[in-house]
Amino acid sequence: MTLPVTLGHRHSDFVDLSGDAAALATRLVTVSNINAQSSLELIEDLAPDYIFVIGWSQLCGARVQASAPGGLIGFHPAPLPRLRGRAIIPWTILLDEPISASTLFRIDDGVDSGPILAQRFFHVASDETAESLYAKHMMMLAEILPPMLIELAHGRAPGVPQDERYSSYGTRRRPEDARIDWTAPVDDIWRMVRACGAPYPGAWTILNDSKVVIAAAHPVSLSRYRASMPGQIVERTDSSFTVRCGDEGGLQVTQWCCQADGALPVHAILGREPMTR
Repeated sequence: MTLPVTLGHRHSDFVDLSGDAAALATRLVTVSNINAQSSLELIEDLAPDYIFVIGWSQLCGARVQASAPGGLIGFHPAPLPRLRGRAIIPWTILLDEPISASTLFRIDDGVDSGPILAQRFFHVASDETAESLYAKHMMMLAEILPPMLIELAHGRAPGVPQDERYSSYGTRRRPEDARIDWTAPVDDIWRMVRACGAPYPGAWTILNDSKVVIAAAHPVSLSRYRASMPGQIVERTDSSFTVRCGDEGGLQVTQWCCQADGALPVHAILGREPMTR
């Protein structure tokens, strides 16, 4: 089951699975609300032994949970019980987490709080991006899922209860939360760019009432431009521009998308006025 393509815009990382399903001669069912009566009837008609909830953001109610005798098994891109909840890949980078983990767990009535079935830890790089972290989690999932399926088939996967003393939660993030504050230190801004990039909408700023989305950047020294203001573009080449940040550091932007036509002026000030609507 997956969302219909017409609702794919709800999620930045939505993927149309129809092609894969056709290639595997597998039935693909689309539902907009997993707890709706029509969805419940479809699930019960399938009579599943287990239900795997991967890449699905809606909470599964009691009737969904009761529809599979083996229960529901979820995937979460965090070292549960740490960082339950929403927007975990961006939060992992924004919090400067040095280690993450991919986790398979039994879904219960809480939020990502059920017993852990399998968990694989790995380091988060100092220059990690949302895209690279996402790829690491998919690689870890491909490694931990097959052996867990064998354990489930033999009835040897009871799960280990999570320790509530270490639980924490990530809250929902919206595109407007990724607006850059150029008075912040350069490392914080760089972290925002890395956390909010593909497959998410991206960190952004304003230039002359137009939105500029920054896709890739890195910190640089601005020793020659101490006489400048936060948000000011102090250098520009054919392939980059550099912005002064709040701690006198600079962010060199190498990939961006601008709503306005024309090149960015060298001495423009970014982010002074809110975007017009």
